[in-house]
Amino acid sequence: MKVQAALIGLATAAAVAPSSSAAIERWYSNGLFARLQPALTSLSNLSRVAFLDVLILALALGLVVVTIRGVASRRRAPRGDRPGLPLQGLLRILGLAAALYLVFLVTWGLNYRRLPLVQRLPFDPARLSADRARALAVESAARLNALYEPAHADARPPQYVLDEELAAAFRAAAGQFGVSSRPVLPRPKRSLLDPYFLRAGVAGMTDPFFVEALIASDLLPVERPIVIAHEWSHAAGLADEGEANFAGWLTCLRGTPAHQYSGWLFAYGELTNSLGERDRRAVAAELGPGPRADLLAIAERLRRHINPRLSAAGWRVYDGYLKANRVAAGAASYSEVVRLMLGVERPATP
Repeated sequence: MKVQAALIGLATAAAVAPSSSAAIERWYSNGLFARLQPALTSLSNLSRVAFLDVLILALALGLVVVTIRGVASRRRAPRGDRPGLPLQGLLRILGLAAALYLVFLVTWGLNYRRLPLVQRLPFDPARLSADRARALAVESAARLNALYEPAHADARPPQYVLDEELAAAFRAAAGQFGVSSRPVLPRPKRSLLDPYFLRAGVAGMTDPFFVEALIASDLLPVERPIVIAHEWSHAAGLADEGEANFAGWLTCLRGTPAHQYSGWLFAYGELTNSLGERDRRAVAAELGPGPRADLLAIAERLRRHINPRLSAAGWRVYDGYLKANRVAAGAASYSEVVRLMLGVERPATP
């Protein structure tokens, strides 16, 4: 039990101990993680199977074995010794959870503690205004109208095949969102968690242990590029959701018409949600029938699959997870992308 107690103590200390964002940035995000990520993702890219699924199944099997052995030991033990056995089983489970947490921190999780993008990019708070948000929303509608036909005429790779053109766009844009390393980009994978993704409204996730990208199976073709680019941004070490959204958007703007359309479709939704009702209606009036139909199709996809109670519960849990990892805004950090869109001058794209 000494090993379990030591792991629990170490994990607790790692969770609550103060840390320097500058030191994390230098020694972990641009140091250990930048060297570890290519190895982990290269390994997980060897298989179409999600390594996280294998880990989850192994942990579930291990939990069953521990429970069965605990019950058997309790039955065999003298009556006076039985009360201590459940405590031993609990310590084993907590020790395993502590070990997993420590591995999580090393393989990816410490990126939550790095310097925020607003401190690493030329961010100008004076650029944050309702007028600029409205102007960018109008631009997004115009871009969608212009890109609709060429985007839908583009040939698109199969759903779970790495999109080489999008990967090239990510590498070209990496410097614009503060990624100086050369991460290996994970191939999109379907997970055993997919039924949960569909019912909770989760578009994708990055496995923090093997740094692989898990993508929901019901995404429409117009949604996939921005979701994949978002998960690649996580794989490159941008843990904050708003920052990953920003990086995904800049990536799409560097890509093919289909990629650009996906990025602007995402931007349109985020920007119009930040506007007042009157401005939102005015911008919506600028949108053509094609993009409008795509937005309706996305809404219908969500309506068809989402279980509202499960989705709400899932987002509450995720909000708590983010706050536990020192993301003060929690799940609301997704919408922080608008601040970055407005506050960071957008470089010219080809």
